[in-house]
Amino acid sequence: MDRIAIEGGARLEGEIPISGAKNSAIKLMAASLLTSEPLRLTNMPRLADTRFLGKLLRRLGVEITETDGEQGSETLLHGAEIVSSFAPYDLVRQMRASFNVLGPLLARTGHAKVSLPGGCTIGARPVDLHLQALSALGASIDMHEGYVYAQAPRGLRGAEIEFPVVSVGATEHALLAAVLAEGRTVLKRVAQEPEIEDLALCLNAMGAKVEGAGADTIIVEGVSKLHGATWSVIPDRIETGTYAMAVAMAGGEVRLTGTRFDFLESLWDRMRAAGVDVAATNDGVEIKRNGARLKAVDLTTEVYPGFATDLQAQFMALMTMADGESVIRETIFENRFMHAPELARLGADISVHGGEARVTGVDQLVGAEVMATDLRASVSLVIAGLAAKGETMVSRVYHLDRGFERLEEKLGACGAKVRRIKGDGEEH
Repeated sequence: MDRIAIEGGARLEGEIPISGAKNSAIKLMAASLLTSEPLRLTNMPRLADTRFLGKLLRRLGVEITETDGEQGSETLLHGAEIVSSFAPYDLVRQMRASFNVLGPLLARTGHAKVSLPGGCTIGARPVDLHLQALSALGASIDMHEGYVYAQAPRGLRGAEIEFPVVSVGATEHALLAAVLAEGRTVLKRVAQEPEIEDLALCLNAMGAKVEGAGADTIIVEGVSKLHGATWSVIPDRIETGTYAMAVAMAGGEVRLTGTRFDFLESLWDRMRAAGVDVAATNDGVEIKRNGARLKAVDLTTEVYPGFATDLQAQFMALMTMADGESVIRETIFENRFMHAPELARLGADISVHGGEARVTGVDQLVGAEVMATDLRASVSLVIAGLAAKGETMVSRVYHLDRGFERLEEKLGACGAKVRRIKGDGEEH
């Protein structure tokens, strides 16, 4: 397995281009199942997760062509004919978002057999809300032997669905199914993430009639078919926030380009409170920290537009060397403090009690061997390593490769001493 080695102490100076959003790209790829015409996605990230989903979509009958041009990475998806409505465990288990092919398959073909998902071990994250939404749209749902069997031979029907709790995955899944349902669908208490609005706008470009995405109620007027389209994936706000905190941790001045400042107001608020200079630019954000020690800041994760749970591990890494004690409360996922013991191996002072972590800043972290436990935790260890004395060696970085494109290259271009050691021992 690959490892990443970080020699701490180097300041970061320069520019980091931000890739397309992973959490948007994979749902847009699933939308290709809804039409027999080509869907061209530009500003596509090249990640393990997009490769996993691409493998599944090809099995279902989608032809996929990837190109890299002057305008960045593009993916052309063409599901002229769905050759199978069966998504097996060996493919779905690699990434839980693969489960979201169920709704599009059901909407287009009237039936689907999809494995229950796998994914990161950061909590139960059940799919019951997904299935309840599909049932409300008229699907017959059965589960046995680890598979969901869904049928709607006469098509899906519009319905009014109020989610008991806010769920990003269930909101996206209901939206993907409802666009081809007969009649009107009203989705209430929906998630409001930018990635959901991106999906809705892309579906509209394909001929869907979706209103309200980005607010707490979405209205869908079903259409009989969708057509092809070209759509640019929005910038990745999690990657943006991650590199912003990397600069704050290491010190220096870096411009993050090709991104959206307005996606991360809650993060900028916390970073400014910690003593980091944050400023919007024409095409992104500029981060500066020169000299002064960070200040301890409390944090509570919340649904969007609150502080993203996917940035909690990175912020905890930032707080390990802040002046004072910070309290970090995780309200979205249980088991999402698995990075705390690994940060402690670098000398961090962290105590965890249920959904709350208390971080007392130390004067210096010291490099050590650590292990990634999930996607976001893996990059928190890289961030800590940037400021640790000596070398930090992060193993199991296949987690990191699921969501961060060319991380060593992007950090290295700004002066970080980061290198990848391949499983065969070769360095890159």
